[in-house]
Amino acid sequence: MLNIEEALKAILDHATPLTPVSMPLDEAAGLVLAENVIAHGNVPPFANSAMDGFAVLATDIQQASEAMPVRLRILEDVPAGSIATQPVRPGTAIRIMTGAPLPGGADTVVHVEVTRAEGNDVLILLALKNGVNVRSAGEDMKDGAIVLAAGTVLRPGEVGVSAAAGHATVTVHPRVHVAILTTGSELVNADQVPGPGQIRDANAHSLRAQVAAMGAEPVVFARVPDTRAAVRTALERALAQTDVVLTNGGVSVGDYDFLKDVLQEMGAELVFWRVKQKPGKPMAFWTLGSRHIVGLPGNPVSCMVCAEEYVRPMVRRMMGHALLYRPVRTAVLDERYAKGADARRTHFVRVRLQERDGVLHATLTGPQGSGILTSMALAMGIAVIPEETPVVEAGQTIDVQLTDLPEDH
Repeated sequence: MLNIEEALKAILDHATPLTPVSMPLDEAAGLVLAENVIAHGNVPPFANSAMDGFAVLATDIQQASEAMPVRLRILEDVPAGSIATQPVRPGTAIRIMTGAPLPGGADTVVHVEVTRAEGNDVLILLALKNGVNVRSAGEDMKDGAIVLAAGTVLRPGEVGVSAAAGHATVTVHPRVHVAILTTGSELVNADQVPGPGQIRDANAHSLRAQVAAMGAEPVVFARVPDTRAAVRTALERALAQTDVVLTNGGVSVGDYDFLKDVLQEMGAELVFWRVKQKPGKPMAFWTLGSRHIVGLPGNPVSCMVCAEEYVRPMVRRMMGHALLYRPVRTAVLDERYAKGADARRTHFVRVRLQERDGVLHATLTGPQGSGILTSMALAMGIAVIPEETPVVEAGQTIDVQLTDLPEDH
């Protein structure tokens, strides 16, 4: 039985970034660039006005003030998308809108708030230095420059940069397609009233949400009854259509837990089964060719915790991310936590968090049983209590994974 570090390493050792693909920029938000983005031309392509106002020669307005305005003759108007038909000369100005090309001869734009129009003239009420309110050509990006490096995540700002640089398509590592296979004849749909011995299937929904939050593409298959034939058929379909298969349930030692035997029959390599952790001890991991299968426990908290701790880093690596782990902070535990009979396992404890006087404090979400799904909804983080720590006394510090924050915080 592996410890948590060994289990995570075993999974990540098999996770390699998917082959890059070219896709429309608007479909690539959240993905990781596999190639540099090069600027196709200067941005902006020409010197232009940063304000609505008047293009002038700075030497003309050095004595301007409200008490002694400088009068200039207006030659013409230049809205955005147009160009001036004549240059600015001493004693003249051209009315200009934001984004319009700076007319020849002009070197400064006086914003309209410090001007006053009088017929065909404009009165300048403030002296400005040369170059004020002017955006120079290539100020943002230079033609041919690398503006985004391979490995960059395309957040909204990077999407905008790519578009400004002239890229309608980008080369990225694609989204991982993740199959969600829920097993269990006792499960019914969320909108059904459970009969005797039945429970609603929460795992299919929580896993789908977790996979989507990873940036991957969840593919939810029909629930699988506890028969060997049904398990094999479902696995064959999922492996043919997706990169990663998540099963939940069927990995323990019960008479109806067929998953391990079926995968062995199909030629899958069992990398490990069982991890020294609570919750989630019976988790398993297989590979079959280029496909990965993660056998998640059926208990809802165990299922979600294992998806967070192992599946999320694996999927992020397959999608080309360099940052794989949630931020971790030290917190003071405000109550005693004792592992009891499971003292030799790492415990993933769901906690609430509160900052007080500059110190982060943690309290348990309540009962920590693997069936208490509300503990996940109440949690702001997961405290990791190491194998060698049987008890944490109130007031001691613990490490907490901040599961509400992305990996780059």
